[in-house]
Amino acid sequence: MATIAVTGHVNLSAASVAPVEEALRTLLARYPAAELTGMSCLAPGADTVFGNAVLALGGRLVAVLPSDDHRARMREGSDTVAFDRLIEAAAEVEVMPYRRAGREAYAAANRLLLGRAELLVAVWDGGPGGRQGGTGHAVAAARARGLPVEVVWPAGAARQDPARGKRRRRSPISPARQDRT
Repeated sequence: MATIAVTGHVNLSAASVAPVEEALRTLLARYPAAELTGMSCLAPGADTVFGNAVLALGGRLVAVLPSDDHRARMREGSDTVAFDRLIEAAAEVEVMPYRRAGREAYAAANRLLLGRAELLVAVWDGGPGGRQGGTGHAVAAARARGLPVEVVWPAGAARQDPARGKRRRRSPISPARQDRT
């Protein structure tokens, strides 16, 4: 059984979704559907794209929710529609023992993901991420444990700046390092 967890940016630009999904499907297609288990917090952005890719390939989806209010903190609309669809399709749902989301809840969810996974896929632009529970923090924690990390940040991928609605920087990761770090 291949258990693969995801961490990644919630603020992918709209133009990034298709290339990120294609890159994730290519990566996940290495594993037979009957042996593929994907673990995700089902947050908007990378987690949702990953969940869709796991299900599209016939894999098993495990949802790891950081807190009881995880869904309530999402914007109503496409984010909650995607969350509801994925939670309904999940074979297993784990909810961390936190009423409200926050750094501790996200860090606890990451610890569970890293503890059960054989590989961490990071939909990540490689930028610094010292915030506990964030993408960079999850990558650093995985590497410290000796857990393999595969970074997915295809050409053209960008983050949307939520405050301004503008695109943020493209990948600082050299093309040679994008597939494996």
